[in-house]
Amino acid sequence: NAVNLNLMAFSSYLDGAEVRGQVFTVFVITVAAAEAAVGLAILLSLYRNRNTVDMEQFNLLRW
Repeated sequence: NAVNLNLMAFSSYLDGAEVRGQVFTVFVITVAAAEAAVGLAILLSLYRNRNTVDMEQFNLLRW
């Protein structure tokens, strides 16, 4: 991701001894992986309950 690359590049450019940019980049990647895992868990739960992944079949807001 371009933002992570910029964080690491500017962090090393401004102060090579500090690792703040690298730590923040790892944190951003970890949060993105957690978001993907939650999304996949929701999709898997919907598939197990409805036996389809077709979004036209989901009328969850209707009674």
